[in-house]
Amino acid sequence: MRTTGRVHRPSPLRVDRTKRSAPGLALACVTVAAILTGCSMQDATCGGGEYPVMAIGSTGSACVPNDEEPPEGYTRYPEGKVPEHVGDKWDTYWQTHTVDKDGNIVEVPEGE
Repeated sequence: MRTTGRVHRPSPLRVDRTKRSAPGLALACVTVAAILTGCSMQDATCGGGEYPVMAIGSTGSACVPNDEEPPEGYTRYPEGKVPEHVGDKWDTYWQTHTVDKDGNIVEVPEGE
C-alpha cells in the first residue's frame, strides 16, 4: 500500500460557507412559517387574549381581556365589522362611524 504522508484538512472556505448559510436558512424558515400560518406583518388591534371594544357615541376604542365584559360606556363591535389590524378596512371605517346608545351605527360628525 502506498502512502504519501499527506494529511487531509478541510478547506477554510468550506467552513466559512456553512457558517454563512445557517443565518440564511433560519431566515428562510421563519419566512416560510409566517406565510404558512397566515402571520401578518401588520400591527394587531389588540394583543393576545384580548378583544377590541368601541366607545359608545365616539370613535374611541380599547382592548378588554377575553374573560371580561366591556367596561361602562363601551360595547363590542358589531359582528363581522371588528377591526383586526391597525389600518385595515374596519379600523378605517370606525374612524368615521360609531354606535349610538341604541346600538345603531351612525356617522360621526366631523371634528368629533
